[in-house]
Amino acid sequence: MLIIDGDYPMAFGAMDLNRDLTLPIEEVRKAKPDQFSVNGWPDSDTLASLPEMRHGKIAVALAKIVARHNRIGSPLWGYRGPEVTYAAARAQMIYYQMLEIQNQVKIIRSRLDLTNHLQLWSSTVEHSNLPVGLIIGIEGADPILQKEQVQQWWKEGLRVISLSHYGISTYCHGTGTGTTGGLFPPAKVLLREMETNRIILDVTHASDASAREAMELFNGPVIASHQNCRSIVPGERQFPDDLLTSVIQRGGVIGVSMDSWMLYKGGRDWSNPQPQTFSREDITLEDYVDHIDYICQLAGNSLHAAIGGDTDGQGGRAGAPAEIDTVADYQKISKVLEDRNYSSEEIANILYRNWQRFFENSLPEGNS
Repeated sequence: MLIIDGDYPMAFGAMDLNRDLTLPIEEVRKAKPDQFSVNGWPDSDTLASLPEMRHGKIAVALAKIVARHNRIGSPLWGYRGPEVTYAAARAQMIYYQMLEIQNQVKIIRSRLDLTNHLQLWSSTVEHSNLPVGLIIGIEGADPILQKEQVQQWWKEGLRVISLSHYGISTYCHGTGTGTTGGLFPPAKVLLREMETNRIILDVTHASDASAREAMELFNGPVIASHQNCRSIVPGERQFPDDLLTSVIQRGGVIGVSMDSWMLYKGGRDWSNPQPQTFSREDITLEDYVDHIDYICQLAGNSLHAAIGGDTDGQGGRAGAPAEIDTVADYQKISKVLEDRNYSSEEIANILYRNWQRFFENSLPEGNS
């Protein structure tokens, strides 16, 4: 069965971690360690490369651009000025565009693009030579320095924006800070521009107050690309039921993250994220599917839960459930759902059809 991954910060792995993701996964994992990479995450734990995505029948991914402007109290590394933040994000977009020139990927800009791409994958038995579909999103809107740039990003192929990543951004309070604040004044302007240009709002990583305010102001389509359930795992990085319900009521899709910190039922204090000890074997796909099932029960159907891997953005293999060695193992989710009496149609919804339906309804008809 095909899969659509709702969150893959691919350019981060390629550029910040200096991985050649056009190679087979075995070669990526055996690369000589790079002393200059940003955080030293080992290549040996890499979950995904383009050949491995094809092997795992991952036909499409929501591929992210991630470039944070560093601020006081920011929990993660970021760039020291807005100009270089913008430039780094532009470089990531160019990386995706170069992969498209090489026919490694197909950037999905319209519903027609998506329909044709999935028809190609569905009608082809051997996927090893097919381009992987990418819908481009920005995770944290710091690279958008002026409202006029929204249309520029749109023309380049951007279709999804989240307002913040970890910490406080130009536009709102985000997760990982322990703050409870909401939107900043520039967010209202950005949300209007997003509506005008038919860009999708991703409420992942926004603080509770920011997510509520953004959905109240924004009239366009909404998703939570990689967002788990606070009723199962405590902590600010997960959403409470009212925010999950708001996304569902807007016709949105909630992608469940593979991040083991978001699956560990002991929870994590995201305002003071000290390391907590649990083994990789403590987190399984049963824990993962608990969140999918919870969203389905909350919705009353299987039409709003999906995969939102945060693939390789969550630390790779070391930060994934025990059964996940590479992204191809996402196929194992089917069996766990089947064992919980989900039908084949419901499983298809969760693995790819929900994302397919949402984007076919939300993307523009043509390429303009």
